[in-house]
Amino acid sequence: MEDRLSGLSLLAREERLWLPGETVVVAVSGGPDSMALLHMLHSLREEERLKLVAAHVDHGFRGEESAREAESVRQYSAQLGIPCETVQFNLPAYIEETGMNAQAAAREKRYAFLHQVARTYGAARIALAHHADDQAETVLMRIVRGTGPAGLAGIPIRRIEKNVELIRPLLRTYKADILRYCEQWAIPFSQDSSNGQKYYFRNAVRLDVLPYLSSFNPQLSQSLVRLADLAAAEDDWLEQETMAVFERQIAPHGEGCQLTRKALLGLHVALQRRLIKLILRYIGLETETTSFERVETIRLAAADGAPSTWSFDVGGGVRFLREYDNLVFIRANEGRTISERGGYAYVVRRDTASLALPEAEAVLTLAELAKDEAPRPASRHEALFDADALAFPLTVRNRKPGDRMQVLGLNGTKKVQDMFVDDRIAPSRRESVPIVVDANGYVLWIPGIRRSSHAQVKESTSRVIRMVAQTKPSSDIPNNLE
Repeated sequence: MEDRLSGLSLLAREERLWLPGETVVVAVSGGPDSMALLHMLHSLREEERLKLVAAHVDHGFRGEESAREAESVRQYSAQLGIPCETVQFNLPAYIEETGMNAQAAAREKRYAFLHQVARTYGAARIALAHHADDQAETVLMRIVRGTGPAGLAGIPIRRIEKNVELIRPLLRTYKADILRYCEQWAIPFSQDSSNGQKYYFRNAVRLDVLPYLSSFNPQLSQSLVRLADLAAAEDDWLEQETMAVFERQIAPHGEGCQLTRKALLGLHVALQRRLIKLILRYIGLETETTSFERVETIRLAAADGAPSTWSFDVGGGVRFLREYDNLVFIRANEGRTISERGGYAYVVRRDTASLALPEAEAVLTLAELAKDEAPRPASRHEALFDADALAFPLTVRNRKPGDRMQVLGLNGTKKVQDMFVDDRIAPSRRESVPIVVDANGYVLWIPGIRRSSHAQVKESTSRVIRMVAQTKPSSDIPNNLE
């Protein structure tokens, strides 16, 4: 026992499984693994100054057998002087109601109860009794189903879920050692009859697949556990590298984010894929359900030969856009709200001094000046108009189908849509770009792009209207008209 407990104490320090004085909820099914874990933690409680709470879930699948297990957990917890919380669910009814499969439904209800107990007792950790054989089975199951390098890491020894850390102190202990421990200390335990039912994939792997493969490699379980340890360490390192790239290269884009093609293409392909998955997680997508094919579709969209503007529904309410040299990840409904609201339009009178354009994240300022006092426009974000030739009131709005402009210096008119394409305006921005229109419906100016030939400043002009469009963060844009 001393060797086993000292090994557990050493593992706890190496992996930071708990801190002295913390409260730990121990998930106890009544089987040998969880009962042994409860006994081990109880034996360490004074040395580690731990406060323990046992938590047992009766899923309602096995009737009297489940009731006996619950009672054995209560009795053994009482014998050790550990408070015990139990609950009984009617999982068959819940499965019928939700349509979930049995294992997913049981896990959802079980973990919800464990977190509830943790909140009640102010526990920082929930201890689970997964062991090394569980790890070997998990890795093999993932290989059979198809997995990437991260999946080979198997079950993590610790991870955060809902502000509580899930810890697995027995993850490097094999089942045979646990059974010997129970025998040595006369620890009572129950055997779950469903563990022999092979229609569960894990049971089939445990009872048939692993024994068969072990005939070719008697150390197969140990090899799979070692593989998980190696993969976990390398996965952790790659995740840190990916996070560093994320912090350097990712910029916000509304409720989503964006990066340049150059930034993505400059990474090793392994980091490209990981960065894409990290971005999807950042936006709120459960990447466990995101297929390799979808990630690869996004990655290849950044290539030089791919279309320069392109949109892809990733799933889960997330959309990917390639917009020339930018790669944009947004919620699926983002970027369509302006059209859904019917667009925007603001009236500008001759005495208007400033106009907030929250949809374009910009502010338009106007000033009437004597012709000789007006500075020449320094960029396409500034324009001068003959004040007396302007047909007021003006309107600042988003584009409409069929919009055309008499572009200064060109014969005839040109479609606004074509000007957006020529200037490589990202498709997701085209609905928000402001367009200045006069009272006759003529497009006068598209800030940052072109101005029309209407109301030009001439020799005869005495007074001008100077317009300046300034891009600003939405938080800095006033919501009033001055």
